[in-house]
Amino acid sequence: MQHEQCEIRVDGLMSETLIGSFPELEHVVVSGQTLLYGPLLDEAHLYGLLARLQSLGLHVVELRRLPE
Repeated sequence: MQHEQCEIRVDGLMSETLIGSFPELEHVVVSGQTLLYGPLLDEAHLYGLLARLQSLGLHVVELRRLPE
């Protein structure tokens, strides 16, 4: 995995404080869900993002790789 772009769809609206927990990602709100998107550096980065989401009690609806 080399700097692939990803999108993480989270259920609900994230507060600015929660969004601040992911400074490496951009965000947008769509249909009552928060989309976090940006580069994935490697697998360790992916697992770190997922662990952060879980520890904050956020429900991931979808995770996908974005086309280059």
